[in-house]
Amino acid sequence: MKKFYIIIGMAVFVGSFSMCHKSDVFSESGYDERLTGGAATVFDATTHAFSDPMPGLDARDTRVHQIGDQTFAQTFVAPPSPIFTGLGPIYNNITCINCHRNDGEGIPTSGSSNSGLLFRISQPGKDVNGGPVPVPGFGLQIQDQAVFGAQPEANMSINYTDLPVTYPDGTTVELRQPVYLLQNPYTTLASGYMLSPRLAPRLVGMGLLENIPESTILSFVDANDANGDGITGKANYIYDDYTKKTELGRFGLKANTSTLLLQVATAYQQDMGVTSYVQTVESGDGQAQMSVVHGDVQPELVDSLLNYVVFYVKTLGVPARRNVTDADVKQGSTLFNQINCSGCHRPTVQTGVDVNLAGISNQRIHPYTDLLLHDMGAGLADNRPDFLANGKEWRTAPLWGIGMLNITNGTEYFLHDGRARTLEEAILWHDGEAKNAKQKFMNLTLTERNQLIKFLQSL
Repeated sequence: MKKFYIIIGMAVFVGSFSMCHKSDVFSESGYDERLTGGAATVFDATTHAFSDPMPGLDARDTRVHQIGDQTFAQTFVAPPSPIFTGLGPIYNNITCINCHRNDGEGIPTSGSSNSGLLFRISQPGKDVNGGPVPVPGFGLQIQDQAVFGAQPEANMSINYTDLPVTYPDGTTVELRQPVYLLQNPYTTLASGYMLSPRLAPRLVGMGLLENIPESTILSFVDANDANGDGITGKANYIYDDYTKKTELGRFGLKANTSTLLLQVATAYQQDMGVTSYVQTVESGDGQAQMSVVHGDVQPELVDSLLNYVVFYVKTLGVPARRNVTDADVKQGSTLFNQINCSGCHRPTVQTGVDVNLAGISNQRIHPYTDLLLHDMGAGLADNRPDFLANGKEWRTAPLWGIGMLNITNGTEYFLHDGRARTLEEAILWHDGEAKNAKQKFMNLTLTERNQLIKFLQSL
């Protein structure tokens, strides 16, 4: 189990601060910029910064969070093991923490326990609920590992080619363009399939994002570009097989998941082949090699443990901002707004009321996202629709915690597939609705570009 390294004095400060004042009454001049997650902010700049529980949990909630933490880090094994059984027969990884390293992001490799990159697959068209159409024999995700006696669905080859970009001032940066190739399918694969790489994201602040009112998210949509900035934004609506309802998507790289419960349960089912009361059908259902599974325990993940993991993710805190008084960081923040990065990466949002969990209730937060879909241009396109998201659209990634990745994970990878190795590379991949902002970034002086990057590193 991961240990919790919270600076107690500062945590108490945040807790008492939120109890004495409602977060929505602070003036701009009086609000502490470090409180990225409001009362859910943690002051921890170590490798454990993404793994701290939000301050203020009572004894019961703390215990539930800890059990969820243990389960999140638990390795699952193939049947007929008596505990933590149900792995496979096909899967991508054996534990949540292998993909979300230190509750951060994954490594953009495939086919091993260290991999954090998976591939969605579908065929053209929409299913009866408007979602992607499964590929016969492969479903909606490529599982690239298998238990003894079974075969992985396929292997993925990843190669990169250099793509130079030159600034107006003559500075050159090498981007890397990924090429993905599906190899060694276990059975015949129909032609015309569509692949989409998805890198495991960091998990901070998920409970806060879930508690942003739907009306607030929809208010960010500018369908007719009334302000003329080239940014429109679109909400994704998805069908939840568990609730049997069409719901606003907020999680996933294409906002293709509506709730943390569905997100976690689907990860267990698709990534590990572990069923639950939410996802009751094996990811390999219908494949002949399902016969290698020994044991008929269903669901494989105990109801309470699934709920504990959901609560764990929901109650992870958000690292406090750092260096907020640094002159370069402050100027970088001004530039971020001036070139309209904030048109999609909205700095400030107010959460709704939650009578059960004070840490996410009525909080003024700084996630730097609008949770909407945006056309990001041909360079980042996966050309695979996902409910209302088309092949060029991606959800605005939250930026909070992005400056901590080098500390928490030891390496930095950005964008939906980890192709960008630096924040600068990530910016230079932006296009489509972000084209104007990227061009303005490129037109900045070298000093100004470094200031903007330094601001991002403070988040």
